[in-house]
Amino acid sequence: MRIAVAAPTGHVGRHLVPMLIRAGVKPLLLLRDPDRLAPDVRPEVDVAEVDLLDADAVVRAVSGVDALYWVDPPPAGHNPLAEYKLATASAARAVTEGGVGRVVFQSSVGAERRHGMGEIDGLAATEVALNATDANVVHLRCGYFFTNLEYQVDAIRAGALQVLLPVNQPMAWVSPRDIAEVAAGRLLSEEWRGRIVQAVHGPADLSWQQVVGIISEAVGKPLEVERIPEEEMRGTLAGFGMSAEQIDSLVGMSTGFLGGFTPEQERSVHSTTPTTLAEWAYTELKPMLQ
Repeated sequence: MRIAVAAPTGHVGRHLVPMLIRAGVKPLLLLRDPDRLAPDVRPEVDVAEVDLLDADAVVRAVSGVDALYWVDPPPAGHNPLAEYKLATASAARAVTEGGVGRVVFQSSVGAERRHGMGEIDGLAATEVALNATDANVVHLRCGYFFTNLEYQVDAIRAGALQVLLPVNQPMAWVSPRDIAEVAAGRLLSEEWRGRIVQAVHGPADLSWQQVVGIISEAVGKPLEVERIPEEEMRGTLAGFGMSAEQIDSLVGMSTGFLGGFTPEQERSVHSTTPTTLAEWAYTELKPMLQ
């Protein structure tokens, strides 16, 4: 079985690659900088040095693989949705022209709305494009990554987080490692067919109030959360030099969940994964604060 993995050094990919190696697979890794791979991983994998937004290069790299784990790369420019269009084109062409039979796509809760969800709209477009191919496709509709808190380490040190959602609104929170485990199972199995949506919701839905309580206990310092107006957040992001398109993309990923949003996939044994936020906070976040 030949399996290709896009973004193998990302939050999910860095767990997925060793899982596949332990399963006896020598995966093909698609990335721009092979030097980012851990030294012990490098001999166990094949590498294609490609930019995931370069559709021609991706098609050449994946030609002949049986299964592909696809991640739209995080946008780096001033127009995120334009970059998502390039990523979508790469994914669809890789599958169609490269002859890939099975695809596991790292999507997000909220992609089911298709529009009005900021950056998640880019993931929704990739879902639609992959569904239009002849491949068998699983869309992993993932909850909010625990690792997103790593971008707020300074705010956690200062003891205060600012968010756009109501602080008592619950949402799915998930460990990237658990996403990798679900992905590995799908990549290794040939027992599924068609267009499948599989939610990855973590062990529990949590509000920001619950999250700061868990984090505070894990790191051993007080932490509060405050909901701020959308315009205040926009002003803060503009102060960082972000473009209007970047601000719309980031803000939309929060405001799109307002108004009683309910995920299309209910929480069940299929969508519930084991790692708790407390476990992750003690083992991963706490050391970053020391």
